[in-house]
Amino acid sequence: MAWFDVHERDLPWRKPEVTAWQILISEIMLQQTPVVRVIPKWTEWVARWPVPSAMAETGVGEVVRAWGKLGYPRRAMRLRECAVVLAERFDDVVPADVETLLTLPGIGDYTARAVACFAFGQSVPVVDINVRRVIARSIHGVGDAGNAAKSDLTDAERLLPAERARSTRFSAAIMELGALVCTAKNPSCHACPLSHCRWVELGRPAVTTPKKVQKFAGTDRQVRGLILDQLRGSAEPVSRSRIDAVWTTDVGQRERALDSLLTDGLVEALPDGRFALPGEA
Repeated sequence: MAWFDVHERDLPWRKPEVTAWQILISEIMLQQTPVVRVIPKWTEWVARWPVPSAMAETGVGEVVRAWGKLGYPRRAMRLRECAVVLAERFDDVVPADVETLLTLPGIGDYTARAVACFAFGQSVPVVDINVRRVIARSIHGVGDAGNAAKSDLTDAERLLPAERARSTRFSAAIMELGALVCTAKNPSCHACPLSHCRWVELGRPAVTTPKKVQKFAGTDRQVRGLILDQLRGSAEPVSRSRIDAVWTTDVGQRERALDSLLTDGLVEALPDGRFALPGEA
Protein backbone atom coordinates (compact mmCIF):
# COMPACT_ATOMS: atom_id res chain seq x y z
CA MET A 1 0.00 0.00 0.00
CA ALA A 2 2.98 2.31 0.57
CA TRP A 3 4.05 1.47 -2.99
CA PHE A 4 0.54 2.34 -4.21
CA ASP A 5 0.73 5.73 -2.47
CA VAL A 6 3.61 6.57 -4.80
CA HIS A 7 2.69 4.74 -8.00
CA GLU A 8 -1.11 5.00 -8.17
CA ARG A 9 -2.16 6.03 -11.65
CA ASP A 10 -4.17 9.23 -12.01
CA LEU A 11 -7.23 7.59 -13.56
CA PRO A 12 -10.33 9.79 -13.95
CA TRP A 13 -12.75 7.33 -12.33
CA ARG A 14 -10.63 7.36 -9.16
CA LYS A 15 -11.33 11.00 -8.39
CA PRO A 16 -13.40 11.57 -5.22
CA GLU A 17 -16.23 13.37 -7.01
CA VAL A 18 -16.94 10.47 -9.36
CA THR A 19 -20.32 8.82 -8.75
CA ALA A 20 -21.14 5.13 -8.38
CA TRP A 21 -22.90 5.20 -11.78
CA GLN A 22 -19.76 6.59 -13.42
CA ILE A 23 -17.61 3.97 -11.71
CA LEU A 24 -20.00 1.29 -12.96
CA ILE A 25 -19.56 2.61 -16.51
CA SER A 26 -15.78 2.45 -16.15
CA GLU A 27 -15.87 -1.14 -14.90
CA ILE A 28 -18.03 -2.26 -17.84
CA MET A 29 -15.75 -0.49 -20.32
CA LEU A 30 -12.55 -1.86 -18.78
CA GLN A 31 -13.59 -5.46 -19.34
CA GLN A 32 -11.19 -6.79 -22.00
CA THR A 33 -10.27 -3.24 -23.08
CA PRO A 34 -7.02 -1.38 -22.23
CA VAL A 35 -7.18 1.66 -19.95
CA VAL A 36 -5.71 3.97 -22.59
CA ARG A 37 -8.64 3.26 -24.92
CA VAL A 38 -11.25 3.54 -22.20
CA ILE A 39 -10.31 6.96 -20.77
CA PRO A 40 -11.50 9.16 -23.68
CA LYS A 41 -14.67 7.13 -24.22
CA TRP A 42 -15.49 7.10 -20.50
CA THR A 43 -14.98 10.87 -20.30
CA GLU A 44 -17.35 11.33 -23.22
CA TRP A 45 -20.00 9.03 -21.76
CA VAL A 46 -20.12 10.47 -18.23
CA ALA A 47 -20.50 13.96 -19.71
CA ARG A 48 -23.30 12.81 -22.00
CA TRP A 49 -25.05 10.47 -19.55
CA PRO A 50 -24.21 11.68 -16.01
CA VAL A 51 -27.08 9.69 -14.48
CA PRO A 52 -28.77 6.41 -15.48
CA SER A 53 -32.03 8.05 -16.55
CA ALA A 54 -30.17 10.15 -19.14
CA MET A 55 -28.97 6.97 -20.84
CA ALA A 56 -32.32 5.23 -20.38
CA GLU A 57 -33.97 8.00 -22.39
CA THR A 58 -31.54 7.44 -25.28
CA GLY A 59 -32.29 4.88 -27.97
CA VAL A 60 -30.42 1.59 -27.92
CA GLY A 61 -28.98 2.23 -31.36
CA GLU A 62 -27.50 5.54 -30.34
CA VAL A 63 -25.84 3.98 -27.29
CA VAL A 64 -24.33 1.26 -29.49
CA ARG A 65 -23.17 3.94 -31.93
CA ALA A 66 -21.54 5.90 -29.10
CA TRP A 67 -19.71 2.77 -27.95
CA GLY A 68 -17.57 3.08 -31.07
CA LYS A 69 -14.63 0.68 -31.34
CA LEU A 70 -14.28 -0.34 -27.70
CA GLY A 71 -15.10 -3.89 -28.74
CA TYR A 72 -17.68 -6.40 -27.52
CA PRO A 73 -20.59 -4.00 -28.23
CA ARG A 74 -23.12 -6.15 -26.38
CA ARG A 75 -21.68 -4.47 -23.29
CA ALA A 76 -23.21 -1.20 -24.49
CA MET A 77 -26.65 -2.79 -24.86
CA ARG A 78 -26.47 -4.37 -21.43
CA LEU A 79 -25.29 -1.13 -19.86
CA ARG A 80 -28.31 0.67 -21.28
CA GLU A 81 -30.58 -2.10 -19.96
CA CYS A 82 -28.95 -1.57 -16.59
CA ALA A 83 -29.57 2.19 -16.85
CA VAL A 84 -33.27 1.57 -17.52
CA VAL A 85 -33.59 -0.62 -14.42
CA LEU A 86 -31.68 1.88 -12.26
CA ALA A 87 -33.89 4.72 -13.49
CA GLU A 88 -37.18 2.88 -13.09
CA ARG A 89 -36.60 0.78 -9.97
CA PHE A 90 -33.86 2.55 -8.03
CA ASP A 91 -34.56 6.25 -8.66
CA ASP A 92 -31.25 6.72 -10.48
CA VAL A 93 -29.28 5.42 -7.49
CA VAL A 94 -26.79 2.56 -7.89
CA PRO A 95 -27.26 0.05 -5.06
CA ALA A 96 -24.34 -0.39 -2.67
CA ASP A 97 -24.50 -4.10 -1.84
CA VAL A 98 -23.18 -6.95 -3.96
CA GLU A 99 -26.39 -9.00 -3.85
CA THR A 100 -28.56 -6.22 -5.27
CA LEU A 101 -25.97 -5.23 -7.84
CA LEU A 102 -25.98 -8.80 -9.12
CA THR A 103 -29.67 -8.47 -9.99
CA LEU A 104 -28.92 -5.71 -12.52
CA PRO A 105 -28.63 -6.54 -16.26
CA GLY A 106 -25.07 -7.13 -17.41
CA ILE A 107 -23.58 -7.04 -13.90
CA GLY A 108 -21.54 -10.11 -13.04
CA ASP A 109 -19.71 -11.09 -9.90
CA TYR A 110 -16.55 -9.09 -10.58
CA THR A 111 -18.38 -5.88 -11.56
CA ALA A 112 -20.73 -6.08 -8.58
CA ARG A 113 -17.82 -6.44 -6.18
CA ALA A 114 -15.77 -3.73 -7.90
CA VAL A 115 -18.62 -1.21 -7.65
CA ALA A 116 -19.36 -2.15 -4.04
CA CYS A 117 -15.68 -1.75 -3.16
CA PHE A 118 -14.54 1.25 -5.19
CA ALA A 119 -17.78 3.27 -5.18
CA PHE A 120 -19.04 2.50 -1.67
CA GLY A 121 -15.98 1.37 0.26
CA GLN A 122 -17.35 -2.09 0.99
CA SER A 123 -14.86 -4.58 2.39
CA VAL A 124 -15.29 -7.27 -0.27
CA PRO A 125 -12.64 -9.10 -2.30
CA VAL A 126 -12.32 -7.83 -5.87
CA VAL A 127 -10.57 -10.29 -8.15
CA ASP A 128 -9.59 -9.55 -11.74
CA ILE A 129 -6.84 -11.20 -13.79
CA ASN A 130 -4.22 -8.86 -12.29
CA VAL A 131 -5.15 -9.78 -8.72
CA ARG A 132 -5.26 -13.47 -9.57
CA ARG A 133 -1.78 -13.29 -11.13
CA VAL A 134 -0.23 -11.53 -8.10
CA ILE A 135 -1.74 -14.09 -5.73
CA ALA A 136 -0.80 -17.04 -7.95
CA ARG A 137 2.84 -15.95 -8.00
CA SER A 138 3.42 -14.50 -4.55
CA ILE A 139 1.46 -17.10 -2.57
CA HIS A 140 1.15 -20.22 -4.70
CA GLY A 141 4.47 -19.96 -6.56
CA VAL A 142 3.08 -20.42 -10.05
CA GLY A 143 3.80 -18.07 -12.93
CA ASP A 144 0.29 -17.91 -14.37
CA ALA A 145 -3.11 -17.28 -12.81
CA GLY A 146 -4.68 -20.22 -14.61
CA ASN A 147 -8.43 -20.59 -14.95
CA ALA A 148 -10.73 -18.66 -12.64
CA ALA A 149 -11.93 -20.64 -9.61
CA LYS A 150 -14.01 -20.10 -6.47
CA SER A 151 -10.81 -20.29 -4.43
CA ASP A 152 -9.68 -16.97 -5.98
CA LEU A 153 -12.18 -15.05 -3.84
CA THR A 154 -11.14 -16.98 -0.74
CA ASP A 155 -7.47 -16.20 -1.39
CA ALA A 156 -8.18 -12.50 -1.90
CA GLU A 157 -10.45 -12.25 1.14
CA ARG A 158 -7.77 -13.71 3.40
CA LEU A 159 -5.42 -10.89 2.38
CA LEU A 160 -7.84 -8.03 3.11
CA PRO A 161 -6.89 -5.80 6.03
CA ALA A 162 -9.43 -5.85 8.86
CA GLU A 163 -10.00 -2.09 8.71
CA ARG A 164 -12.63 -1.31 6.08
CA ALA A 165 -10.99 1.82 4.66
CA ARG A 166 -7.65 0.04 4.33
CA SER A 167 -9.23 -3.03 2.71
CA THR A 168 -10.73 -0.89 -0.06
CA ARG A 169 -7.41 0.73 -0.82
CA PHE A 170 -5.61 -2.61 -0.58
CA SER A 171 -7.91 -4.03 -3.29
CA ALA A 172 -6.98 -1.15 -5.59
CA ALA A 173 -3.29 -1.50 -4.70
CA ILE A 174 -2.96 -5.21 -5.47
CA MET A 175 -4.82 -4.69 -8.74
CA GLU A 176 -2.43 -1.87 -9.65
CA LEU A 177 0.57 -4.03 -8.76
CA GLY A 178 -0.57 -6.67 -11.22
CA ALA A 179 -1.24 -4.10 -13.93
CA LEU A 180 2.08 -2.23 -13.64
CA VAL A 181 4.68 -4.56 -12.09
CA CYS A 182 3.55 -8.17 -11.87
CA THR A 183 2.53 -8.22 -15.51
CA ALA A 184 1.77 -11.33 -17.53
CA LYS A 185 4.82 -10.86 -19.74
CA ASN A 186 8.19 -9.59 -18.48
CA PRO A 187 7.21 -8.81 -14.87
CA SER A 188 9.42 -6.17 -13.20
CA CYS A 189 10.33 -8.20 -10.12
CA HIS A 190 13.12 -5.74 -9.27
CA ALA A 191 10.48 -3.04 -8.76
CA CYS A 192 8.08 -5.20 -6.73
CA PRO A 193 7.40 -3.96 -3.17
CA LEU A 194 6.56 -7.43 -1.82
CA SER A 195 9.18 -8.70 0.63
CA HIS A 196 8.36 -12.34 -0.15
CA CYS A 197 7.21 -13.97 -3.37
CA ARG A 198 6.96 -17.73 -3.58
CA TRP A 199 7.39 -17.67 -7.36
CA VAL A 200 10.68 -15.74 -7.12
CA GLU A 201 11.89 -17.96 -4.28
CA LEU A 202 11.33 -20.99 -6.51
CA GLY A 203 13.40 -19.42 -9.28
CA ARG A 204 10.45 -18.09 -11.31
CA PRO A 205 9.44 -21.46 -12.81
CA ALA A 206 8.18 -21.18 -16.38
CA VAL A 207 4.52 -21.47 -17.22
CA THR A 208 3.88 -24.91 -18.65
CA THR A 209 0.22 -24.50 -19.56
CA PRO A 210 -0.13 -23.37 -23.19
CA LYS A 211 -2.00 -20.10 -23.54
CA LYS A 212 -4.57 -19.44 -26.24
CA VAL A 213 -3.65 -16.38 -28.28
CA GLN A 214 -6.73 -14.33 -29.14
CA LYS A 215 -6.24 -13.15 -32.68
CA PHE A 216 -8.53 -10.59 -34.25
CA ALA A 217 -7.62 -10.29 -37.93
CA GLY A 218 -9.78 -12.50 -40.09
CA THR A 219 -12.10 -13.59 -37.27
CA ASP A 220 -15.87 -13.32 -37.03
CA ARG A 221 -15.30 -10.56 -34.48
CA GLN A 222 -13.54 -8.47 -37.10
CA VAL A 223 -16.32 -9.02 -39.62
CA ARG A 224 -18.97 -8.13 -37.03
CA GLY A 225 -17.06 -4.94 -36.30
CA LEU A 226 -16.88 -4.00 -39.98
CA ILE A 227 -20.63 -4.48 -40.38
CA LEU A 228 -21.35 -2.39 -37.29
CA ASP A 229 -19.01 0.32 -38.59
CA GLN A 230 -21.24 0.67 -41.64
CA LEU A 231 -24.33 1.11 -39.47
CA ARG A 232 -22.70 3.43 -36.93
CA GLY A 233 -21.45 5.69 -39.69
CA SER A 234 -24.83 6.05 -41.38
CA ALA A 235 -27.72 8.30 -40.40
CA GLU A 236 -30.17 5.99 -42.16
CA PRO A 237 -30.59 2.23 -42.69
CA VAL A 238 -27.89 0.57 -44.78
CA SER A 239 -28.49 -1.40 -47.97
CA ARG A 240 -27.59 -5.05 -48.32
CA SER A 241 -25.01 -4.20 -50.97
CA ARG A 242 -23.06 -2.07 -48.49
CA ILE A 243 -23.09 -4.91 -45.97
CA ASP A 244 -21.88 -7.36 -48.62
CA ALA A 245 -19.03 -5.05 -49.59
CA VAL A 246 -17.41 -5.00 -46.14
CA TRP A 247 -16.14 -8.59 -46.40
CA THR A 248 -15.76 -10.37 -49.72
CA THR A 249 -13.05 -12.83 -48.65
CA ASP A 250 -15.48 -15.37 -47.24
CA VAL A 251 -19.19 -14.94 -47.98
CA GLY A 252 -20.15 -17.66 -45.51
CA GLN A 253 -18.23 -15.93 -42.74
CA ARG A 254 -19.90 -12.61 -43.55
CA GLU A 255 -23.34 -14.23 -43.39
CA ARG A 256 -22.45 -15.91 -40.12
CA ALA A 257 -21.30 -12.61 -38.63
CA LEU A 258 -24.44 -10.82 -39.79
CA ASP A 259 -26.67 -13.57 -38.42
CA SER A 260 -24.95 -13.38 -35.05
CA LEU A 261 -25.45 -9.60 -34.91
CA LEU A 262 -29.14 -10.07 -35.68
CA THR A 263 -29.41 -12.76 -33.01
CA ASP A 264 -27.67 -10.55 -30.44
CA GLY A 265 -30.04 -7.68 -31.22
CA LEU A 266 -27.22 -5.39 -32.30
CA VAL A 267 -28.64 -5.16 -35.82
CA GLU A 268 -32.23 -5.11 -37.08
CA ALA A 269 -33.42 -6.23 -40.51
CA LEU A 270 -36.01 -4.09 -42.29
CA PRO A 271 -38.76 -5.44 -44.57
CA ASP A 272 -37.18 -3.64 -47.55
CA GLY A 273 -33.92 -5.59 -47.12
CA ARG A 274 -31.92 -2.85 -45.40
CA PHE A 275 -30.32 -3.03 -41.97
CA ALA A 276 -30.20 -0.64 -39.01
CA LEU A 277 -28.94 -0.37 -35.46
CA PRO A 278 -31.48 -1.52 -32.84
CA GLY A 279 -34.44 0.82 -32.53
CA GLU A 280 -33.44 2.89 -35.55
CA ALA A 281 -35.49 1.05 -38.18
